[in-house]
Amino acid sequence: MRDAQYHHQESFWFEFQTSSQQRYFSCEKPLFKGFWFPSWLFNSVLACQKHFQAHNSDIILVTSPKSGTTWLKAILFALLNRAKYSNPNSEQCHPLLTRNPLVPYLEFQLYLQQEDPNYATFASPRLLATHLPYSSLPQLVRDSKCKLVYLCRDPKDNFISLWHFTKKIMLKENGLSMYGPYWDHVLGYHKMSLEMPEKVFFMKYEEMKEDPCVHVRRLADFVGCPFSEEELRGGTVEGILRMCSFDNLSTLEVNKSGSRWTGVENKSFFRRGEVGDWANYMSAEMGERIDGVMEEKLHDSGLKF
Repeated sequence: MRDAQYHHQESFWFEFQTSSQQRYFSCEKPLFKGFWFPSWLFNSVLACQKHFQAHNSDIILVTSPKSGTTWLKAILFALLNRAKYSNPNSEQCHPLLTRNPLVPYLEFQLYLQQEDPNYATFASPRLLATHLPYSSLPQLVRDSKCKLVYLCRDPKDNFISLWHFTKKIMLKENGLSMYGPYWDHVLGYHKMSLEMPEKVFFMKYEEMKEDPCVHVRRLADFVGCPFSEEELRGGTVEGILRMCSFDNLSTLEVNKSGSRWTGVENKSFFRRGEVGDWANYMSAEMGERIDGVMEEKLHDSGLKF
């Protein structure tokens, strides 16, 4: 039984990373600028490219699906709005405790609902999210001075998290965009973070988990909202991390019940959030095989997992 599970997961991984995605998604035109998109999302990607008007003050969180997006969304929202909700340690009346989601996706929400959505109610700086590869971002995003925060994750843990999530979604939908190949998605943003460090902030999930205080402070500096000495002494960073922790967010009623407008249950976005969980589902040989593929694809990039 365990070997059969390994074989199924291994086949699943390579199916999503090769042209067999075309059969899985039943896409008529699945390949766009070198990346795979399902047909039901393709029009919203094009609409986003056509209509989105980037502001220099925009902050856009970018991830490959299931790379820690929900966690970083919460951290960024709390970080940017900490003056408005000035006592995060009290954890009272904060929108994160009662509303979900607070950071909308571009192609996965706004432009999927409307071809040209109205941003009039969005406060500045606008906090948005996307799974789009760098080459698929609207040209105005790339040409503007808006900030891109990119979070990636060990591909083995990313895959296992995605595998669990997709099993749930596939009960209700015909497919889920992987925005792959995964390595090209990561490399695109890593390259730009080296070329334009003032625009693209590249983060690893594992490093965030290991030393969250340091990385949240770096993140605050990057988005132009650094912590004051008084905030640092008063434990503001720790308060934000406590409120945005997996243990806290996953037990909130707003995240345990209800569903998104797509019908996906809110609780589906919370599973374990642990580093190294892949070892509970993959054989060592499978892990080594994925590591080998990633080493080959990331060769000479300076990026390692």
